[in-house]
Amino acid sequence: MILVLSRTYFPDGTNGKLEQEGQFICHTIELPWKENQATVSCIPEGEYFIKRRYSSKFRWHLEIINVPSRSLILIHPANNAQQELQGCIAPVTTLCGSGLGLMSRKAFCKLKDVVYAVLNENQIVRLIVKS
Repeated sequence: MILVLSRTYFPDGTNGKLEQEGQFICHTIELPWKENQATVSCIPEGEYFIKRRYSSKFRWHLEIINVPSRSLILIHPANNAQQELQGCIAPVTTLCGSGLGLMSRKAFCKLKDVVYAVLNENQIVRLIVKS
């Protein structure tokens, strides 16, 4: 499966649209681009792989692997990039400003269901991030 994240950059945050084979899944929010600096920047544009991950904080969620000079880049629920993200990507149902969204948990569950169905069949999930 290939997921494509198309971004729009703003000084206060990054907004995106996540699609699978041209089908809209959800919007996304991220931190602004700050040269890939850990905890304050979104990740660079490029191609990555996604795997499932568990933590006590987020329970079952998604991890983006092989991000240059970064680790633990996750996909998890959040509605405010500046307050809740440290380089991760948050799915949201509705965008309401740069790096701001609504109903993230609902969007995250939708995305997780799609991705986990593919991962459960031992297939690869790629993420292409572009502007």
